[in-house]
Amino acid sequence: MSLKPIRDEIDRIDNQLIELFVQRMKCAEKVAAYKLENGMPVFNPEREQQVLDSVAERAGVYGNSARQLYAAVMELSRALQHDMLGSGEQLRNQVFAAQKELPYHSEHLKIACFGVPGTYAHQACTRIFPQAKPFFCPSFRDVFSAIQSGEAEFGVVPIENSTAGSVTDVYDLMLEHRFYIAAATDIAVNHCLCVKKGGTLNKIKKIFSHQQALTQCSDFIRSHPALQAEAYISTAAAAKLVAESDDESLAAICSDDAAEEYGLDIIMQGFQNNPNNTTRFMVISKELFIEDSADKISLCFSIPHRTGSLYSILCRFAANGLNLTKIESRPMFGASFEYLFYLDFTGNISTGTTLNLLCALSDELDEFSFLGNYKEL
Repeated sequence: MSLKPIRDEIDRIDNQLIELFVQRMKCAEKVAAYKLENGMPVFNPEREQQVLDSVAERAGVYGNSARQLYAAVMELSRALQHDMLGSGEQLRNQVFAAQKELPYHSEHLKIACFGVPGTYAHQACTRIFPQAKPFFCPSFRDVFSAIQSGEAEFGVVPIENSTAGSVTDVYDLMLEHRFYIAAATDIAVNHCLCVKKGGTLNKIKKIFSHQQALTQCSDFIRSHPALQAEAYISTAAAAKLVAESDDESLAAICSDDAAEEYGLDIIMQGFQNNPNNTTRFMVISKELFIEDSADKISLCFSIPHRTGSLYSILCRFAANGLNLTKIESRPMFGASFEYLFYLDFTGNISTGTTLNLLCALSDELDEFSFLGNYKEL
């Protein structure tokens, strides 16, 4: 049996589907005009659920597939209506007002940097703001509090590591405060095992470092079971602790900058699990900055508790040709067993289709925050 007659039949059906799809989208335009004239919202979840239930029932054994197909069609129809109605006016105004350059080379910026001098965060801060003199905060929360109070205009914190994954405390603080991301940069992590002058590996009994660094060097720690690893505030703070201690059995995992800053000897270098270990740092701010060359967008949102709701949202990104680079779920601040999704994707919000999509989502979703459109330096 030849496949040709079957394929001919598929082509005939596809041609009918295309014609019907175009007719349906034209009906969506009429619906949008009616809703605009009568002040009605685009999204009617009860109506959509009724249609999807009916489609699934009528499709019999193909019910689930038909539901998925029609959910995608309805998402596209809704997106068209949002475009016609100019949804998301507040977000549009916010974006247009934020078209400005970040003051990278100002000497007078007030920047809160996580840790103490010599941290990888300090390296990131110096790369992004080469002429500024940051002040240092002992915890992530202190960085956010400094921005909240106005003590700092910007903050520099780690957001994820290529080995240890996301810095969940920072994600939670971002979702709690809803600050903006103004810039980001990747710092190559080359961990050093550091001791006081004259110290040696066989003298070490306890190693201090940030929990992320301990995780990134877990293979070495596991291979030396006599060594006790203890999490500390930051890698550079651990170096400072060792330098100020009289105990020669203490060591720190930190950067070579931190070792130099606090006068420690480096007895091992580059011993992290992943030789290409990298940490991404971001600049956070109360003020939104969107540069012409911005190439990464971050946002967070919640979704309704119904089958396929996340798929339906992600379908809209695919339909607009947007490349998702990260999706992370975190518990919603102040709620029980409710979750927010944190999403990164490449692009510039000045592109009309991208702005229209985010404006539509800002109208549809109960919890939606645009976190920024920024450069990765």
